[in-house]
Amino acid sequence: PERAYITSTGMHTRLIRNASTPWRAARLFSSKAEPLTLDTINPKVVEAQYAVRGEIVIRAEGYKKELMQGNTKLPFQEIVSCNIGNPQELHQKPITFFRQVIALVSYPELLDTPQVTELFPEDAVSRAKEYLACIPGGTGAYSHSMGIPAIREQVASFIEDRDGYASDPDTIFLTDGASSAVNMCLQLSIRGSGDGIMIPIPQYPLYSAGIALHGGKQVDYFLDESKKWSTSVQELTRAYDEAVAEGTSIRGLVIINPGNPTGQCLEEENMRDIVRFCNDTGVTLLADEVYQTNIYSTTPFTSFKKVVKDMESECKDVSLVSFHSVSKGFLGECGRRGGYMEVHNIDPEVQMQLYKLASVTLCSNLDGQIMTGLMTQPPKKGDISYPLYETEKTAILNSLKARSVQLVKSLNNLPGITCNIVEGALYAFPSISLPAKAVEAAKKAGKSPDAFYCLQLLDETGVVVVPGSGFGQEPGTFHFRTTILPPPDQMERVTDRMADFHKSFMDKYV
Repeated sequence: PERAYITSTGMHTRLIRNASTPWRAARLFSSKAEPLTLDTINPKVVEAQYAVRGEIVIRAEGYKKELMQGNTKLPFQEIVSCNIGNPQELHQKPITFFRQVIALVSYPELLDTPQVTELFPEDAVSRAKEYLACIPGGTGAYSHSMGIPAIREQVASFIEDRDGYASDPDTIFLTDGASSAVNMCLQLSIRGSGDGIMIPIPQYPLYSAGIALHGGKQVDYFLDESKKWSTSVQELTRAYDEAVAEGTSIRGLVIINPGNPTGQCLEEENMRDIVRFCNDTGVTLLADEVYQTNIYSTTPFTSFKKVVKDMESECKDVSLVSFHSVSKGFLGECGRRGGYMEVHNIDPEVQMQLYKLASVTLCSNLDGQIMTGLMTQPPKKGDISYPLYETEKTAILNSLKARSVQLVKSLNNLPGITCNIVEGALYAFPSISLPAKAVEAAKKAGKSPDAFYCLQLLDETGVVVVPGSGFGQEPGTFHFRTTILPPPDQMERVTDRMADFHKSFMDKYV
């Protein structure tokens, strides 16, 4: 017989034979494991949403494939990705010195060739040698879990120069972009569904998604659009008191400065009020400062680390975690996944738990660590590469400022759209007054009204933006987020297409 069954101690064993294998025994289990389906996977994963890469982006990727395959029947000839702060995808050039050093550390054999000083400036060669001396195994080897010590020292020196206060390299973690650092802090802070994190509305979806994934509660506080998206302590207090009254334990307050998606820059006096709020409530301040060099207004960037240190005699109990990244600013090195967090006034035993979390992933990638070192210690006046570095940096930042003005002006010329000036970061977040018929049509289509608008914008123009509902917004209002990143010639095409679409959409649903 092909199969035989024997009984032993109440369990069954099945003897199986096929043409290529001898007899083998296979145990008959009482049940099978459930397959992975939406109903059986972790519900927190299903609950989490990340709008900047959601439905609209998936549809845009489909259009990209059609265009690559030669489809000429679409009403546009290109997809313009204004949905995400990804500067180099939209043709921003990398900083030459940074890429030269990365090239040399990635292929150190170049340093041994006679032509190296003909191909690379001397300061790039010396910087590459300095980094390689700190990582004997090269960039393909693991580093310390908190990051290469010499680069953490560079970051600490940058913070000290920026703020005028000392920074301890042993309180700095080099991370795979700021996002992984944020998730480490959320994982550390959230114990269960009774723990809340206060986040601004509108917010960057990293925070809402991370809170959902870790099983916490999102506690919203609203930015004031009528006052350039300002943060008021009165609103922070309302959100805090209501959450506590419902039994929520507030574990952190997220401040994004400059703002994403709203583009505002906080005044220092406003920041001092926020620090007092954290001191009075005992809430840990989580300062997302990844856009700190993207400043286009007269309001300068001031770090929360400086404000906290300035107020130390008045507010000595404030715990602070600050985040920075190579993805934004004038670098735009998103794919390098480099960044850091600095912890200040955090219990040393808690910091050891952060170190444990960092150790679980062994270390952040070394290219990102080195790019972070370069960001914080670029060429200085007198260095061979300084003139080119300064020229490239200034050109990028001046162009971004000009594009932000051009975009906001164009948006404000459209009926039913109002947009605050972009003081910083890489985005505009205009408000749209949608006709009642459009709202009703969106409802019938099973879409939020702003998503309905953004999907049609994509279908007719190839321009990808993100609906405001993906970031959160005041009930009854509608927005979308768009980057200021398309280069000047493309930006003009984008604003013209958006204007034509908007007029057609409004006429259709008036």
